[in-house]
Amino acid sequence: MEPTTDAQGLRAGTARVDITGGSTDQIDAPLYAAIDADKGADSLYVRALVLREGATTVVLVTVDAVAIANIGSIGNDFLDNVRARVAQDPGIEAGHVIINASHCHGVVCADVETRTVLAVREAAQNLTPVTVGVGRGHEDRIMENRRMRLRSGREADVRRAYCLPSDEEVVSVGPVDPEIGILRLDRIQGGTLALVYNFACHPIQGVPAGGNTADLSGFASQVIEHGFGDGAIAFFLQGCAADINPVRYRDVDNPPDAEPLGQRLGLSTLRTAREIRCTETNPLKVIRDFIALPKANLLPTIESLEAEQSRLLQALQPTSLNLKSFIPLLIKHRLSPEFPSYDAHTYLSERRMGREDLQHLDQNNRRLLDQYTDNIHIMEELTRISVNLGLLRMHQARNAAPPGTTVEAEVTGLRIGPFALVTFGGELPVEMGLQLKRKSPHEATFVAGVTNGYLYYTSTADQLLNRGGAQEDSDCFVASEWQQVFEDKALDILKRL
Repeated sequence: MEPTTDAQGLRAGTARVDITGGSTDQIDAPLYAAIDADKGADSLYVRALVLREGATTVVLVTVDAVAIANIGSIGNDFLDNVRARVAQDPGIEAGHVIINASHCHGVVCADVETRTVLAVREAAQNLTPVTVGVGRGHEDRIMENRRMRLRSGREADVRRAYCLPSDEEVVSVGPVDPEIGILRLDRIQGGTLALVYNFACHPIQGVPAGGNTADLSGFASQVIEHGFGDGAIAFFLQGCAADINPVRYRDVDNPPDAEPLGQRLGLSTLRTAREIRCTETNPLKVIRDFIALPKANLLPTIESLEAEQSRLLQALQPTSLNLKSFIPLLIKHRLSPEFPSYDAHTYLSERRMGREDLQHLDQNNRRLLDQYTDNIHIMEELTRISVNLGLLRMHQARNAAPPGTTVEAEVTGLRIGPFALVTFGGELPVEMGLQLKRKSPHEATFVAGVTNGYLYYTSTADQLLNRGGAQEDSDCFVASEWQQVFEDKALDILKRL
């Protein structure tokens, strides 16, 4: 179907298709290790928003999945295949197809590609004249920055894959972005057609029974869609969430539950969205460009971490304690530091008779406790190094395998009236999103990562000085120069929109 020029102003159509997978769709990957796909907590969807003004047609697709390439169960050919099929029908050119993954860890169905194409085609058949409004919501209760600056000057991160540094080592944490970027599309004949909302947070909290879930962004979209009713569809666009976790992500006292977090996000979005007044607007504009991302040489970092790993192993101390003896001994010494081994009167009786047997025992036990505690801290550091070393080795092998020193990446800009969006395939840190918003010439500028492919973490140049210390620095194949290349291109596109 060829796009046509008309004078009807902006038109839009939407569709939503269920893509929930089951155990037969689940792959053996750490991303899904805690998920029982046969326990469906809620549904996963692909949502399509087709926009047309004159000869310009754009489709914005959101997928409840961890990514649309490289990690997870969606194949690397997904984006190209979807673009090729919708270029044939309904005739939307490749550069005008924008696909964002929520980055939840839900299991999707095997035929997600076909269902995505069906959603786009259905949306294209439902075009109706719309008005546009933009707003900014606020939510700061559901997320936290997972990066911690340590007294050593290094940084660590909050993950379920390994333990945290001790509280005494942590001196500060990074920022969050509480802004909810909102685009509201209302039908000319009445009622809200679509609500696009952009927010930065990993939707990885999970649900109490460990079932398949679209996580907090899925629950937020439920709230928004029920709140507007009348067939309105909510489109979650993942923002710059590389270093943003759900709040209390590592809670061991309560079952993980994304639903209340998502409901808060949904209600905060609704609160602002209801106040938005939509008007007739133009233009609809999309710009796609490419940048060359420089690959990093990770060998020096790998060798440095391997040396640190060896040093820590050598620092482990032999001790007669094991876990079974360590815990009760530690409790006794914490409960009664002066008289840990027996009651006070026994110590006093020994002292009266000129003996110090219990005091000598306590002195020796304190030394054993210190040794065992030091070993625990070394073991914890070794686990962090081991995980991040594995990521660095993987990316070094990837960087060395294909020819060339760079990787091509898409940067796309979309303007819908006053709403300006720039997208990128990497997991962008929150500080980059905040900076791009400040520098953009558009008052209402929003940034989406994990879009049109997946490029792993793309950390700031400052964060990459910390390679090996946090996941964002280690699960990253680019050299630090990438940041300036990307920011220059993103701002150039925003100025041209």
